[in-house]
Amino acid sequence: MPLAHRKSGGEGLFDAGLEDNQLLEKDALDVMRPVLEDKGVLKIGQNFKFDMQIFARRGIAVAPYDDTMLMSYVLDAGRSDHGMDPLSMRYFNHKTIDYNEVTGSGKSKITFDCVDVNKAAEYAAEDADCTLRLWHVLKPRLVAEHMTNVYETLERPMVSVLTAMEGRGISIDRATLARLSGEFAKEAASLEEDIQKLAGAPLNPGSPKQLGDILFGQLGLPGGTRTKTGQWSTGAKTLEDLAEQGHKLPQKILDWRQVSKLRSTYTDALPNYVNPTTQRVHTSYALAATTTGRLSSSEPNLQNIPIRTEEGRKIRRAFIAAPGHKLVSADYSQIELRLLAEVANVPALRKAFQDGVDIHAMTASEMFGVPVKDMPGEVRRRAKAINFGIIYGISAFGLANQLGIEREEAGAYIKKYFERFPGIRDYMDETREFCRTHGYVTTLFGRKCHYPDIRHSNPSVRSFNERAAINARLQGSAADIIRRAMIRMEAALAEARLSAQMLLQVHDELIFEVKDAEVEKTLPVVKRVMEDAPHPAVQLHVPLQVEARAADNWDEAH
Repeated sequence: MPLAHRKSGGEGLFDAGLEDNQLLEKDALDVMRPVLEDKGVLKIGQNFKFDMQIFARRGIAVAPYDDTMLMSYVLDAGRSDHGMDPLSMRYFNHKTIDYNEVTGSGKSKITFDCVDVNKAAEYAAEDADCTLRLWHVLKPRLVAEHMTNVYETLERPMVSVLTAMEGRGISIDRATLARLSGEFAKEAASLEEDIQKLAGAPLNPGSPKQLGDILFGQLGLPGGTRTKTGQWSTGAKTLEDLAEQGHKLPQKILDWRQVSKLRSTYTDALPNYVNPTTQRVHTSYALAATTTGRLSSSEPNLQNIPIRTEEGRKIRRAFIAAPGHKLVSADYSQIELRLLAEVANVPALRKAFQDGVDIHAMTASEMFGVPVKDMPGEVRRRAKAINFGIIYGISAFGLANQLGIEREEAGAYIKKYFERFPGIRDYMDETREFCRTHGYVTTLFGRKCHYPDIRHSNPSVRSFNERAAINARLQGSAADIIRRAMIRMEAALAEARLSAQMLLQVHDELIFEVKDAEVEKTLPVVKRVMEDAPHPAVQLHVPLQVEARAADNWDEAH
């Protein structure tokens, strides 16, 4: 029997009435509620967060549950898609009904409640059938491949955590965004003028064809490659390489793209995401979107707001606390460097973190023989660039550009770094070799990050996957740690009788909304939960450190 299905008015049109002989939503939910909330009945779904949100809005807390998408993700992150359609084809050689086949596409697309009842029933029944079949295949694999603990402690509990976070949303200041849009428009116009002058000819910086013709045709800059269509490639990597070589025009184009993107993606677009009922912005988090376990967000994407640029920080100022509240930003300090010291077993780095020493000053002292006391800022800056660069496999070329020095000097720095901290080179070599043999690396908590292309015949592809695999153990372990903190946070706040609510997660940072009167009591609870997150699963030799601050907006709190 259908539920909330609309009558067809012919010619693809639908009137406002419902089909006859339908269940009322309230009656259907009254029947379903006891089963959905029964702790003795397991509910199985594919991308279960979506289903949980639907029921949460109607006051139903679904538990317990299994999610076949997350099972697939735990088992095969990095080597397969975890959507229903590809999983069905992979395991059953069955092509599922395409959603667009049911609803149509383009201008003729209709909402699901207007789909012919028989077609809708067939689509929904297949969806449920495939989900159950996948569960029967994937559940035994979790056991056989010793991944049950990862699924049950790092993945499945996140469904309810993110459901609550997404439902809360966060407030934005529209006036601030409107002002920033105007500022960014002026900045983009100024950059366009600079671009025209450097190009020496009319140039639309938003046209890849015109850019390619000017950069590689007219100016003859090196490194030009053509796409399959024969057009010059002007992607970010190409422009960054040219900018690193000192060419001003590519750098101006990159600056223009950045400002234009911030304006179109955030200052102009964010007000359109405000929910008319809550008057807040509700981002959506994807659990199974990255190889390393990091979350990604969309509609809107709040994880790509740059924090190292003044423009990005200005955008963060538009995210504000509700009246009578503060936003609290709690951020892991140098977590990937700390994990590098841990997994690579580097005594000097471990001791520095244990003693609370300035890690960049210590590195500079070790490498350049300069006393930590009264160390020149430039020397520390070089060590900092090397410390973070090493994690991401920075080249001598990239480090030279970052520090404004010769490539040979940068190469000497990197060589000396590895000589001073040989454990890091050993870690990289061992990780690379392990991944070549097994096709994956593991985090400290047992998550598998697959990089099958590490054995690719193309040297460039192979090299990229080697660097990604080396970083994945660190980034993946950091992602696991913040997941563990998020999973425990709600209970810890409730136990402390605090009303703080977790709103956002951005990589190594958590954002909370806290009543003014509870800020001082909330900060230590948040810090404790985050810093103790690895225990008891993993006993780190390097202490984690969390910096937490409260303010009226996100930027000031960070």
